[in-house]
Amino acid sequence: MLNQAQEETVLAKTRELCQALLDQPPVAQACQQVTAFMADPQARALYEDIVTRGQAMQEKQQSGQVPSPLELSEFETDRDQLLANPVARGFLDAQELMHGLHHKINKHVSKLFELGRVPTAEDFESACCGGPGDDCCGDEGRGRGEPGCGCKH
Repeated sequence: MLNQAQEETVLAKTRELCQALLDQPPVAQACQQVTAFMADPQARALYEDIVTRGQAMQEKQQSGQVPSPLELSEFETDRDQLLANPVARGFLDAQELMHGLHHKINKHVSKLFELGRVPTAEDFESACCGGPGDDCCGDEGRGRGEPGCGCKH
């Protein structure tokens, strides 16, 4: 367990990381896009409707039901409308950037705990089979008794 001074040091470094992220123009822009989205009730309503309907259609499919052609067509039309809205599109782009950063940061911290030291680029390369994508194989196959990384490429 960390004592109070150690905890404060970790939190200070975490705040430094947060500031370093905010200092990156794409992250600052993403934050502005999120703020613009939150201030736009029309864009939020479009997004919330698509998310809710998408979840309902997914649940329907998981229970063995098939969405009707009209239901699918209306969903696709409304999704296209959402993607055509510049504020909503900006929010979706910002969300994608933030999720990617979150994943990369978590990946590094997880590797730190796994190795007991600051991970290097080689630590991530050695776990990869050279497949497509910047994360290559991620956690695919772990825990399933598959050899290597478990990639299917």
